[in-house]
Amino acid sequence: MKLPRDLSGNALAKILRSLDYRITRQSGSHIRLTTTTPSGEHHLTIPAHNPLKIGTLAAIIADIATHHGLTREELLKQLFP
Repeated sequence: MKLPRDLSGNALAKILRSLDYRITRQSGSHIRLTTTTPSGEHHLTIPAHNPLKIGTLAAIIADIATHHGLTREELLKQLFP
């Protein structure tokens, strides 16, 4: 599955609510998200840019997939049905 090319940082933050991420703070143009799962607490910083660069989005997706024990494809299917 391909990554969306027109996704903003704010839109990604809203999508990540489905994985129980919540915005804990915003400093300038960066949003800090946090989730607490059985495998531990996970912090994530995403830029509030529109659109996100594809490499940045790919790195964020890889970090989330690793934390949740999912493959990249499984995570993409869950986030972007």
